[in-house]
Amino acid sequence: MPRSIRRFIPGHIWHITHRCHKKEFLLKFARDRRRYLWRLFEAKKRYGLCVLNFMEGDP
Repeated sequence: MPRSIRRFIPGHIWHITHRCHKKEFLLKFARDRRRYLWRLFEAKKRYGLCVLNFMEGDP
């Protein structure tokens, strides 16, 4: 079943997670983690979001 369309509603708090495929850690390389953070903060700038917390697990 396809995922429903996500709508950005100004003024609301969002809890965003990312999940791994088959319980494999997908950001095990430093370059992948850097790219993920870059994309996160580019989205922050683009949409005017405020990142309240970020937590990175061990590879």
